[in-house]
Amino acid sequence: MELAKAYEPKVVEGRWYSEWLARDAFRATPGSGRPYCITIPPPNVTGSLHIGHALNAAVLDTMTRWRRMAGDNVLCLPGTDHAGIATQNVVERDLAAQGLTRHDLGRERFVERCWEWRRQYGDRIYLQLQKLGCSYDWSRARFTMDPSYVEAIHEAFLRWWKRGLIYRGKRVVNWCPRCRSAISDIEVSSEERPGKLYHMRYPFANGSGFITIATTRPETMLGDTAVAVNPEDARYAGAVGTKVRLPLTDREIPVIADEYARMDFGSGAVKVTPAHDLDDFEAGLRHRLPQVVVIGEDGAMTLAAGPRYAGMERFDCRRLVLEDMAAQGLLGDAEDYVVKTPLCDRCKTVLEPLLSEQWFARQTELAAPAIDVVRAGDVRFWPDRYARIYLDWMGNIRDWCISRQLWWGHRIPVWWTLDGRYAAARSGAEAAAELGVPEADLRQDEDVLDTWFSSALWPIATLGWPAETEDLAFWYPTNVLSTAQEILFLWVARMVMTGLDFVGQVPFRDVYVHATILDERGERMSKSKGNGVDPLDMVERYGADALRFSLLQQAGKNQDIRFSEERVRLAGTFCNKLWNASRFVLLSLEGKGGGLRELPADEALTTPDRWILSRLNRTIDAVTSALATYDMDDAMRAAYAFLWDELCDWYLEIVKPRLRSDDADAGVARRVLWHALDSTLRLMHPMVPFITEEIWQALENADPTGRTRETILRAPYPQADPTRIAEAPEERMGIVMASVRALRNARAEAGVAPAARVLAAAVPGSRRVAMALTEANELIVNLARLSELQMHDAPPGGAWVGAAIDGAELFVDVGLTIDVDKERERLGREVASVERDLARGRAKLANEQFVSRAPEAVVQRERASLAGLEERLASLAERRARLER
Repeated sequence: MELAKAYEPKVVEGRWYSEWLARDAFRATPGSGRPYCITIPPPNVTGSLHIGHALNAAVLDTMTRWRRMAGDNVLCLPGTDHAGIATQNVVERDLAAQGLTRHDLGRERFVERCWEWRRQYGDRIYLQLQKLGCSYDWSRARFTMDPSYVEAIHEAFLRWWKRGLIYRGKRVVNWCPRCRSAISDIEVSSEERPGKLYHMRYPFANGSGFITIATTRPETMLGDTAVAVNPEDARYAGAVGTKVRLPLTDREIPVIADEYARMDFGSGAVKVTPAHDLDDFEAGLRHRLPQVVVIGEDGAMTLAAGPRYAGMERFDCRRLVLEDMAAQGLLGDAEDYVVKTPLCDRCKTVLEPLLSEQWFARQTELAAPAIDVVRAGDVRFWPDRYARIYLDWMGNIRDWCISRQLWWGHRIPVWWTLDGRYAAARSGAEAAAELGVPEADLRQDEDVLDTWFSSALWPIATLGWPAETEDLAFWYPTNVLSTAQEILFLWVARMVMTGLDFVGQVPFRDVYVHATILDERGERMSKSKGNGVDPLDMVERYGADALRFSLLQQAGKNQDIRFSEERVRLAGTFCNKLWNASRFVLLSLEGKGGGLRELPADEALTTPDRWILSRLNRTIDAVTSALATYDMDDAMRAAYAFLWDELCDWYLEIVKPRLRSDDADAGVARRVLWHALDSTLRLMHPMVPFITEEIWQALENADPTGRTRETILRAPYPQADPTRIAEAPEERMGIVMASVRALRNARAEAGVAPAARVLAAAVPGSRRVAMALTEANELIVNLARLSELQMHDAPPGGAWVGAAIDGAELFVDVGLTIDVDKERERLGREVASVERDLARGRAKLANEQFVSRAPEAVVQRERASLAGLEERLASLAERRARLER
């Protein structure tokens, strides 16, 4: 198998993914070996691949391929989430285009329409993930509406129901007036908008004056049931316990003391509206305040707001309330204020915190063991700072609103009688038997479960729970969850709670919180901003390997990545470097027979051979250690540096003369090359799977003897051999490489033609360095294009230029290769030009007006430029001085 002259990602990637699927290469079977399992975070069934998905997929597939090659029995299980509100909105938009609403169809037909949409479009993200090279076991793909998954949901609900952990009650929830449903916190997007902080006066009931409150939502004042002040605020010590008259209404409300009132916000006095603010709701419970709902589910004012305002849209009501307050002389200043506005992530409607009767799950009992396992280290967070955030949130956890007013999703398994009694059951018949009524007299609850209720069961339900399956017994607990930081609580914490509660074990050992990808300016990507990046566009232009490589290069633990297409292009350049170097190696091996797999005996190895094998094994150790701690960027850096800098730029250049000969040393070089390239391909396969498979196949065919593997993804991952790590060869080659660099730079600075062979001299500062230079004399002569490298005890006289390295001085004789007089003249002209630039720069920085008025960045740029010119002048002066010697 011969490699093409140029690497074409489209050809290679499409062919190899089809081949992997044809060979069923990703299928996992429980039973033997060490289990390793990842259940990938299920993307929404409505979703298409975005750049964050691409990063997470690259991380998960890297871990999957690494552990598979390391000999584990690996299952990476994919799936999709039914995405209740997102799917319902998509289908409703399709209906709206036809002039219909879901109510025109009715619930049953609308749900069938959702299923049709899922059957048509629901698996498209799988195809996109395959474009990235994800080696998931597609035969096990799960969907959260599969019958077996529904069984798991019913089991979980009923177990919690029987323990009294699920109840019906009224609490403040995020409410979308457009979707007419409670909304999960993860489905809330916050947007900072310019607004006003209004100061309004509430008169004391006894006529002794008024208390001023500040609010950004004047319309909700109609539902106020108290004014709160901080108990430490001396300004209001005498007001606590009194009453104020609530303007625009006929009600009086108390002034209460509560620590949640901030003394530094507004006037220090805040209105309390328990039915329309979560913090106010909690304060209302503490003080047993009434709950007055003045904004309805449709976003319009209710009758409780008063006849003047009832039926008005909430923001229209805001304007009228302000007019009425001003007319009564009760409206104070309105200051500009940035309002953090909650929006429905799907329809972008401004959400309303609303007191609503919903189904809730008690969390405190479930949270306690989930806190303990993190404290004990049974679940580890990478980076570990997220453990503290997790523990803080869990320690203050609130009951979970698990109901949604949607039609698409898992309908809550509760049945109601005509007289308002209810029971939870798997079916209407089961509920009828429990309630003692005919099934025909029952109706099922209209609500569906929060999508995150089903997602919380993902690691156990996908492996077969509540059945005691072989998959669950073998692969649970899973090994790692890679996820975004924003769903740490809503999803990760809940999976820990359900795993412990239902199976008695944590759902995963490690939680890797991957970085957030920003645009090049450091802003979050979004469709509304138009700054999003389609990863498939990058795959089309540069290949999946290049995209994966560029993302993994930046996947450190600082949690921010600035996406740059230039990085993807450079990663593509790296792939080309690997391709071209591999072609050279393969051409060098062509027609040389077998026996390449066996490394030569130690005594046959040269210093460069020992050096590259030492560097290879250090790199294997570094990459493996970095993968084990999810330091993807460190793994990529180590692999990149070895392949590009050491294998390609040095070792390949060093062995070229040896490969041209027919002696035994050429065979040694070929076997070392085969081993180094084979190990590098296997080392990098988890990160860049396509190109490594293609090259590895050609390399395997170069020595077919002993071949047992059909694909690199089943080849063993390289293990570092500590006996190959050798300090002495690395030290000697370090001296050689530093010498070659210094001599090349000296030649270039002196203007020596690239093809010219020049005399060089070395003045070692120690016996150790002298021995290294002497041993590598011929090698240095070839690499630095010298006619000879002499060893001197002191710097030579005459027209020499040179540079110092650690432990030696190196000189190049330029007297015979350049016209010294012309070089002096040229250097003189260059010195004069630099001096003129220096004079201009110094004058500019001496100008006080420039320094004081110019932006700091401009001034710093000028200073840096001046420093660079001064260094350049010193270098020119040194070169001119050497020509005078």
